[in-house]
Amino acid sequence: MEEVYQNYRNAVFQSGDPAAVGVVLSNMTVAFDHWLLDVEDPFVFEPYHKALREPFDYYMFGQNYIRPLIDFRNSYVGNLSLFYEIEEKLKQGHNVVLISNHQTEADPIIISLLLEKTNPLIAENMIFVAGDRVITDPLCKPFSMGRNLLCVYSKKHMYDIPELAEMKRKANTRSLKEMALLLRGGSKIVWIAASGGRDRPDPFTEEWYPALFDSSSVDNMRRLIEHSGTPGHVYPLALLCYDIMPPPRQKKKLEKKELSPFMGLDYQ
Repeated sequence: MEEVYQNYRNAVFQSGDPAAVGVVLSNMTVAFDHWLLDVEDPFVFEPYHKALREPFDYYMFGQNYIRPLIDFRNSYVGNLSLFYEIEEKLKQGHNVVLISNHQTEADPIIISLLLEKTNPLIAENMIFVAGDRVITDPLCKPFSMGRNLLCVYSKKHMYDIPELAEMKRKANTRSLKEMALLLRGGSKIVWIAASGGRDRPDPFTEEWYPALFDSSSVDNMRRLIEHSGTPGHVYPLALLCYDIMPPPRQKKKLEKKELSPFMGLDYQ
């Protein structure tokens, strides 16, 4: 807890905001409250989780916590006209899928923050296909509770614990059925990281690039859209935001001792 506080404080202070002290105290007070509440009474996510907005607004909690870590003066959304186009398609009852790379556990919040003024319909209603890490890590859970999520287990880690593999497969089947039902209703926008994990830098050049997409994940989304009975559209989305919450340099199997992504924060 102390390390999370120190990292967050240091990152927010880098912004030079004269109100940084108050921002840190306010956001960390709320965060500590909800981390401890979840320890006392752990929240369990359903295959499809709808953002909790009341009596406590977990969506705005996430927005307010990550907002001070973003340098909006040097951040931008490219091809903004496409997001207006997407909004129109959603209003017409169409479905939209964003096939994206994935850089940090905070990607959903960062996307919402960069779109909240121009495209609030997208920012607040996007459904994120989420791995089990963000719905089980005690420090991630309150932030995940504020997002619309379809919860799945990554194929890459399906057999990390062999005796749990069958349970994971059944859970993924339930999530796919939930997604199919949602798409049949129309006006849904779904974000999926088609690589199944976060990007990593090239070990020699240190340059970041999108991890290779899993073709079966892309094909699954295509089939779900085609069979929904509702017009659907697929758009690519590129993210470059790793500095805010950098992932470990090397991929490794998740261990209990591995630090939460919320331990490493920076202002970017």
